[in-house]
Amino acid sequence: MNFDVEAANVPVVCLMGPTAAGKTDLAIALRNYGPFEIVSVDSAQIYRDMDIGTGKPDAETLKRAPHRLIDILDPVERYSAARFVEDAHREIAEIRAQGSIPLLVGGTMLYFKALRDGLAAVPEASPAIRADIEALAETEGWPAVHQALQQVDPVSAARIHPNDPQRLQRALEVYRVSGQPLSQWHQQQTQGTPCGPVCHISVQPRERARLHEKIARRFHLMLDAGLVAEVEQLYARKDLDPSLPSIRSVGYRQVWHYLCGEYSYDEMVEKGIIATRQLAKRQVTWLRSWGAVSDFDSESAETLGEVLKLLRAASIK
Repeated sequence: MNFDVEAANVPVVCLMGPTAAGKTDLAIALRNYGPFEIVSVDSAQIYRDMDIGTGKPDAETLKRAPHRLIDILDPVERYSAARFVEDAHREIAEIRAQGSIPLLVGGTMLYFKALRDGLAAVPEASPAIRADIEALAETEGWPAVHQALQQVDPVSAARIHPNDPQRLQRALEVYRVSGQPLSQWHQQQTQGTPCGPVCHISVQPRERARLHEKIARRFHLMLDAGLVAEVEQLYARKDLDPSLPSIRSVGYRQVWHYLCGEYSYDEMVEKGIIATRQLAKRQVTWLRSWGAVSDFDSESAETLGEVLKLLRAASIK
């Protein structure tokens, strides 16, 4: 399978899909057929020492198929969609300069959207206001935060799931910092910076029940591989706490609460699987509203060949 990488219209390939759908395996397989260089689009894989629960490829796999934008931050640090866009543009330019094809792979749909559409110039974070919101969530739960957001920004509240703490916190924080709803800030959206033609691909099982099975099996495999021990290492650090985006990541948050004694082991497992399914549901919802995207069945043996055919056609138009 040949790709005309010298052509000016070779697309940036965005390979999207819900968690556990098989995106990474497909991306690695694609490297056997063309000069693809993988850029991770994952808000948890950016963190060092968070390998098992993020589904990060192991060291041997990364040696065969390097991934850019993983292991770039310590778990105490915060990242943003704006910083991702900046980093992604840099990586795309470097990959193209070496005569290869950028293959952006992951499930953080907000990052993909920011790269495509640009970002609104929303206010900077306020540690004091963020702490107040986290205290509300701690005492009354995230549904109470969602209700507070509903009162001041019903548009954002309708768009953000009550079990999506990071986006809930940010939306309410923006209002309390600026007095202006996040939905109004988004109306001032800037245009995305073009990175050339883009080919959007999504992979997921056709049956939701099949995805749920894969999610449950993967979570149990992560536990077998040492997820609890991995989180114990983070828990032992004095500079980490459950308010940080890294620790709020699905799986890590539930194990952290288990280590705190708030959950039994069985409760942790159940809540971890449920949270992962909720994440997958949100990712699928993003994809349904995405627009121009080529969707493939991740369970089909024909998918690799079909994706290669699509990409070859896109590279020679």
